[in-house]
Amino acid sequence: MIAAVWRAGDTYLAVAVAILLLLSGFFAMSETSLTRMSKSRSRSLRDQGRHGAKALVALTEAPEKFLNPLLLLVLICQLVSATMVGVLAGRLFGAAGVFVATAGEVIVIFVAFEAIPKNFAVQHPDEAALLSAPVVGRILRFWPVRWISVVLLAVADGVIGLFGPKGASPRMTESEVLAMADVAHEDAAIESDERDFIHSVLEFGDTIVREVMVPRTDIVEIDDTVTVREALDVAVTSGRSRLPVLGEGIDDVVGIVNLRLLAGLVANGEGAAPVREHMSEAQFVPETKRVASLLNEIRNAKSHLFIVVDEYGGTAGLVTLEDVLEELVGEITDESDPSVEDDDERSLGGRVELSGRLNIDDANDEYGLALPKDGWDTVGGLVLDLKGGVPDVGDVLTTERYRLTVVRMDGRRVEEVLVEPLSIHS
Repeated sequence: MIAAVWRAGDTYLAVAVAILLLLSGFFAMSETSLTRMSKSRSRSLRDQGRHGAKALVALTEAPEKFLNPLLLLVLICQLVSATMVGVLAGRLFGAAGVFVATAGEVIVIFVAFEAIPKNFAVQHPDEAALLSAPVVGRILRFWPVRWISVVLLAVADGVIGLFGPKGASPRMTESEVLAMADVAHEDAAIESDERDFIHSVLEFGDTIVREVMVPRTDIVEIDDTVTVREALDVAVTSGRSRLPVLGEGIDDVVGIVNLRLLAGLVANGEGAAPVREHMSEAQFVPETKRVASLLNEIRNAKSHLFIVVDEYGGTAGLVTLEDVLEELVGEITDESDPSVEDDDERSLGGRVELSGRLNIDDANDEYGLALPKDGWDTVGGLVLDLKGGVPDVGDVLTTERYRLTVVRMDGRRVEEVLVEPLSIHS
């Protein structure tokens, strides 16, 4: 039974309740969308020229400045509206009306002004954040809100300080960036090549020269006693544009000659001249040097070939600009490179034939393997370690997860290895 009639003042009270609830819903959406928005995404939206993106960037740079005020505004709107509904229901319907109205308001607030706005912000994060940011930015500039924000931050910091010293702000790690690239690829935001390039760039900083160099056994070199014409013949036959010049042996690299210079000398009739008279100074680099640092050194030295030396000063191999770039962009093939089979022809039914010279990290990444790496860099090195000596063609070796069969040898070098998961033979 109605305890009182509707008054004109009740209309204003009902309108105020509706406005407060709408504001509550807007602030709830703002809280969810802004706290989920990353700095990188807000900057991307700004670069796209999206309306409201500048205000969004300003907020994401300091999320602690808007979070507490938004939570406070949501709480004020919901508590004040609930109080007004209780007052209105109590005057019109008595004590029973207060109970029914309160229960109804809880349901309405949760569904219409909490769940719906927040789910919208989750499903449409960019739109919700761009809509909220300009309004929230203006509200925070209003002096009472700004003053309350400062007080709330001080109180919150004081309470948190009771539990120990304030730690450093969390920074994005390399693994998180890699995970973001994988997620972006799964969401079709970037192509697989772009994902792989991001992985290569980040791994580039951890790669050392030994992992990308041409080993000493594969070096094509000339003696310093040969003529310019003989050196040119070696360069053309081997497909090398630069050759190291040796003195008393492979550990005594005395200079470098390049194909263009040799060809020019022969064209000028100087083919019979000793090559030692026209070689440039050799550049040396330790095998443990980071490839990223070497790239800068290559740029500064204007030399595309460096001799890699081991800890005893001996020649471990050589590294070129092409070797360094391939670590970033993948294999670079030209007319001088030997042809290789397609991956699909080398991998079938879980079995894969790998070059013994292939880096184990590259093999694991490219073929989804998990070959062990402990003291060796290549697939051939792994086979030598498992064998405990030089293997023969047909030798079968096993790791915890794989069966390795030596397919081809070149002297003491492992050239090809067939890798099969042990599950195939179980």
